[in-house]
Amino acid sequence: MSGAGEWRLPFGASVVQEGTAFRVWAPASRSVDVVVYGPDAERVHPLAAEGHGWFAATVPGVRAGARYKYRLDEKDAFPDPASRAQPDGVHEPSAVVDPSGFRWTDDGWRGVPADDLVLYEVHVGTATEAGTFDALVERLDEIAALGATAVQPMPVAEFPGAHNWGYDGTFLYAPESSYGGPEGFRRFVDAAHARGLAVILDVVYNHLGPEGNYLPAVTGGQYFTDRHHTPWGAAVDYARRPVREFAIQNALHWAHEYHVDGLRMDATHAILDDSETHLLQELSTRIRESLPPDRHFVLIAEDERNERRVLLPPPDGCGLDGVWADDFHHQLRRHVAGDHEAYFSDYTGSVQDIVRTLRRGWYYEGQVSANHGAPRGTPADGLPPHGFVHCIQNHDQVGNRAFGDRITESVSLPVYRAASALLLLSPYTPLLWMGQEWAATTRFQYFTDHPQELGKLVTEGRRKEFGKFSAFADPAVRERIPDPQAVSTFQNSRLRWDEAERMPHAGVLALYRELLRLRRTHAAPRRRDRDSFAVAALGEHGIALRRTGKDGRALLLVVSLQGALSVDTASMEETRAPADRWDLLLSTEEARFGGEAEGELVRLSPDGRLEMDGAGAVVLEGAATVRA
Repeated sequence: MSGAGEWRLPFGASVVQEGTAFRVWAPASRSVDVVVYGPDAERVHPLAAEGHGWFAATVPGVRAGARYKYRLDEKDAFPDPASRAQPDGVHEPSAVVDPSGFRWTDDGWRGVPADDLVLYEVHVGTATEAGTFDALVERLDEIAALGATAVQPMPVAEFPGAHNWGYDGTFLYAPESSYGGPEGFRRFVDAAHARGLAVILDVVYNHLGPEGNYLPAVTGGQYFTDRHHTPWGAAVDYARRPVREFAIQNALHWAHEYHVDGLRMDATHAILDDSETHLLQELSTRIRESLPPDRHFVLIAEDERNERRVLLPPPDGCGLDGVWADDFHHQLRRHVAGDHEAYFSDYTGSVQDIVRTLRRGWYYEGQVSANHGAPRGTPADGLPPHGFVHCIQNHDQVGNRAFGDRITESVSLPVYRAASALLLLSPYTPLLWMGQEWAATTRFQYFTDHPQELGKLVTEGRRKEFGKFSAFADPAVRERIPDPQAVSTFQNSRLRWDEAERMPHAGVLALYRELLRLRRTHAAPRRRDRDSFAVAALGEHGIALRRTGKDGRALLLVVSLQGALSVDTASMEETRAPADRWDLLLSTEEARFGGEAEGELVRLSPDGRLEMDGAGAVVLEGAATVRA
């Protein structure tokens, strides 16, 4: 991968010819020493003041693997906030890492274009029994065979304890030691590239976890500001250049030292930056300027605002490639599972509103949100479909349920297969949550491994949070919500890959593979611009999604989310055959996909009338219109 050797981290600990160069921003300190820990004694080396709060020095003889901390004003010593490795945990000394020691094999790799993304979200710690990067490598062949084009790990930055979702990370530059640390993550990325899979890493720039967060101590409190507040407390002060650089250099670090292909940035609506140029815009510009022009690097925001500026190019926008657009999930789940409290109260779940969401990419474009008590969203006009990341499950929509239950516990498999077809054949970027491709039965619950005092507060807060839901109004019922601190909560969240070998799971997996094959190879879904699709409501529970290729060939997806459905395809422009004939390509309720083994569940008459006996989806194919 060309260009990766041209960037160097300007702070932290970097191995050089004569030893290791240390540099840290400690603006409230008069002096800073680096303490290097050896087997028999500690060595203390003073760093020279460079001005503006920076201290630096090169210490001869210190090589990769050495442990160190920074001592401030000859008093307390702390781990390096820019540590590349914390092999013994968040409170222990940092370790010097030499990135040049790894031998990459991905020289010809250029990444995956944004409009070809099929994202596969994983939690490294629960995706396999071992819960490591190396163990996940062993599953990459299956993920590639599925038809995914990118693996999206939840945050891997060093977090406190042995298990965590990753959003409590405190060392943004250090891959989690329990997963395999820096070398393990490099092996994982290299192995993914060898299989044609991009790696889109989930990162957190809106806050840091409370346990092991030494940035306030090292910076004298100047990393955060009370000018803004977030759900996690005082906001990161991105108006300060060193703080801003800490995030931007982190993005560059993942791109260059680890060859990742993009970032999914957590809760960007909570990155509160009143600078003239927003952090996201500068980060996007800097990272693209640092990479070769033919290198695909994708930036995706989790942003609840439905804010078009996130996707617009600079200088009017932030220049990101995608945004999580959860309206699709919320409308669909309201319809098929009936969820109606909290943020689901903003959604009717009617097929008309699902259709509107599919036409636009998101539903809210400035309407008043009852949940927010204010207008929400901006128009989606002109935004490319691939910029909207849609899902029917993700870590939030499963793990933030009280018991971590997947949607398959709330709907039938025919409905699930129908919703899956709608997700995978739409022009938007689909995101899959690990195991959804075989309708996994394992739950994904919220788990932490904090010290006892903090852990107790987390447990109490988790259960209190669900008190606003009618099902948990009774405190005794809330006590049954799994304790995030219990080891069993973590262990119960592990995937069981062997499920995929048995029916009906094997059938669902076969369906996912076939639908993603169609998405990848058929001319109609290969085209993903705004003019390539049309969508219409069919009664109260039916949806038609038409895809048209550049060659005129078309696919028509007809979905029933409940009960029988009869459609005269010749009666509507959205469903009319391009050459006066549709051919039945597949039904999600075929026996090979785990549907009913007997009976003709779908009938397509010569005049174009389609009859479906129950919930499910049908894909019809139409030949190109003959041109004179």
